[in-house]
Amino acid sequence: MSKDKSTEEHLQRWRLILGQSADPAEETSLSEEQVGMDRVLTALYDSDRRGGLGSSSPNVNRWLGDIRKYFPRPVVQLIQKDALDRLGLEKLLLEPELLGTLEVDVHLAATLLSLNKVLPDESRETAREVVRRVCEQLEKRLRPALQTAINGVINRAVRNRRPRHNEINWPRTIRRNLKHYQPKWKTIIPEQLIGYGRKGPHLKHIILLMDQSGSMASSVVHTGVIACILASLRSVKTRVVAFDTSVVDLSEQLHDPVDLLFGVQLGGGTDINQAMAYAQDLVTNPQDTIVVLISDLFEGGPSEQMMQRIAHLNRIGCQFIALLALNDEGAPVFNKDVAQDLAVLGIPAFACTPDLFPDLMAAAIQKQDIRQWLGTQRVEVKN
Repeated sequence: MSKDKSTEEHLQRWRLILGQSADPAEETSLSEEQVGMDRVLTALYDSDRRGGLGSSSPNVNRWLGDIRKYFPRPVVQLIQKDALDRLGLEKLLLEPELLGTLEVDVHLAATLLSLNKVLPDESRETAREVVRRVCEQLEKRLRPALQTAINGVINRAVRNRRPRHNEINWPRTIRRNLKHYQPKWKTIIPEQLIGYGRKGPHLKHIILLMDQSGSMASSVVHTGVIACILASLRSVKTRVVAFDTSVVDLSEQLHDPVDLLFGVQLGGGTDINQAMAYAQDLVTNPQDTIVVLISDLFEGGPSEQMMQRIAHLNRIGCQFIALLALNDEGAPVFNKDVAQDLAVLGIPAFACTPDLFPDLMAAAIQKQDIRQWLGTQRVEVKN
């Protein structure tokens, strides 16, 4: 009995997904293009039995060319990531010729940053160029929404609609209320008082605490780019602090996301308490400060002192936000005990996509309850 076309296509898809081991008798025929797809998938996902890609750059280059030939860009990026994870191709990324052939994405940038210390001189500039291209892609995607969200809420905040007597802008108030002039009393009865906006170059202070342990690699890339965008906005003052078992203030590099990211040392342990101590010293006006901790919460030492510091910041009026991840993949692994401790303080711990981050910052600037804000979003709280 012959199979109809749709059934044949269905079997071919499953054959490509499961590999040749699912069809040892080769009962499912593949087209010439599908044979090529099967070859590149076998090299990666059935590498233990077939010998994989080998260890030479020419083999990998040919394979990279093949996956771009057979698959769309999002799939190419996913397969590249799997190749780096499964086959340990990091040493080949040290070759500038290979770097130039890769499809750039956040995961590739994160891998290059983790190899920063062992990059040879001839590969370093190529690696920086790859990371720069990723940063430019992210900035193009994220800047418009972030700039609109932050400036929008800040501009609304500075309009002082209920000024105290010494804050009243009398010229503007008189002009606005001329229609309420009372001839009988030869005076104006102001229906609306116009106040001066708040003074000072920065209306909000945003402190980003960035966990640079290896598990947070893609979050580090997104955080670095977002931090540089925030730093370019005059209405907010931005500080970015990277930490593992030590703390490094990278705020001087906020002019260039590539310099900032290459200042990160991916890997190592985690000392959130030390980062919180550093953040405490940065807070000068708690009511106008937002502290964002981006970490999977796996504290290397006792968590009691860390929780005391967070509780203190919360108590004095800082807006404290705990993000388990800032990426498009979510946070599959995190410290549930610490997340529950944060929940007791009224602080939800959740993963946030970069595209949702502008709305989150707008809510924080307006001092909204983040738990209520989360209720309006499709975000899963992890505590």
